[in-house]
Amino acid sequence: MPADPAVSAAAAPLVEARAVTLRLGGWPVLDDVDLTVRIGEIVALVGPNGAGKTTLISVLLGLVAPDSGAVRRRDDVRIGYVPQHLSVDETLPLTAKRFLQLGVPDGGGQDAGAVRAALEEVGASHVLDKPVQALSGGEMKRMLLARALLRDPDLLVLDEPTAGVDVAGPADLYALVRAIRVRRGCAIL
Repeated sequence: MPADPAVSAAAAPLVEARAVTLRLGGWPVLDDVDLTVRIGEIVALVGPNGAGKTTLISVLLGLVAPDSGAVRRRDDVRIGYVPQHLSVDETLPLTAKRFLQLGVPDGGGQDAGAVRAALEEVGASHVLDKPVQALSGGEMKRMLLARALLRDPDLLVLDEPTAGVDVAGPADLYALVRAIRVRRGCAIL
């Protein structure tokens, strides 16, 4: 009896790197890296600044091609990405609501209800009409997390999720991410 394709797809890794090597400017950044992330898992990349964590994320997302090795993403995988930093020009009139409506799968037609629900899920509904440039570090992270959740991700990728967050914020943010994983069943990298 052939395997059920739905079961096979669910068991397949969401993203997998095998023997990934990358040099930038002649310097080795990644050397023979293997990594697998499956649905429901939490995988943490830990290392000092400059160790290549963000570069590895860029390779896994397909933003940077490795010099050697292979990266495979499950064909139907939906990825929500929260970058380490986001710079928005001070002169650009962009509210959190409008930012959240940009770059989503339906071409920017996210209705206000979906945007509001995503902000509520991350505890930031109060930023809806605020200019993006006026958000605190913690508000910015929560807004970026809401944007990632609008993609209904199988894999949520967080690059330095507590960068720019005040001293009390990291514990709250990590608790929120755990709750999202439980509620949505997505993997976290």
